[in-house]
Amino acid sequence: MNSIQINTTRLLLRPIQMDDAASIFQYRSNAQVNQYQGWIPKTICDVHDFINKKVSPEINQPDTWFQFVILKKDDNELIGDIGVHFLDSDNSQVELGCTLNLKYHGKGFAFEAIKAMINYLFDELGKRRIIASIDSRNHPSIRLIERLGFRKKGLIKENSELNSEWVDDLVYAMLKDEWSANRRT
Repeated sequence: MNSIQINTTRLLLRPIQMDDAASIFQYRSNAQVNQYQGWIPKTICDVHDFINKKVSPEINQPDTWFQFVILKKDDNELIGDIGVHFLDSDNSQVELGCTLNLKYHGKGFAFEAIKAMINYLFDELGKRRIIASIDSRNHPSIRLIERLGFRKKGLIKENSELNSEWVDDLVYAMLKDEWSANRRT
């Protein structure tokens, strides 16, 4: 069991656990929250399967996803999750994805959590590049990632199928040197 804990002023990020399934199902099953994502669990069993089969038990393993949950420190409420995809065999690049409970949108929690994760990935794990691939219609996530200092690398037309529709993805990236030179507040 990983004992990683990433602390911010208001949040604690830690590895996902099976006990988190009910909270995750509560916000991940909301079609509005997940309108730009491919995974919307239909039952709590879908969340259990996700945790058991899709999430690596060990962090920093090439070609795996590792999932963190986001907890509010003041009441220990689970309000979201961040997935980290360890992309390549030389283990220098990762992809980030974040989902937040709808009632916590617009309060700075996603910015705070992702900023802390970026610091962890660059400073603790020594990553060189972080990317984010975002549905081109997801304007709030695009604004968030740009506010964090990510650069738009390109548009991939009809990159993924979502709800029987082919959608375009915008790809963003940030290098460790760029982050170190201009850390976002």
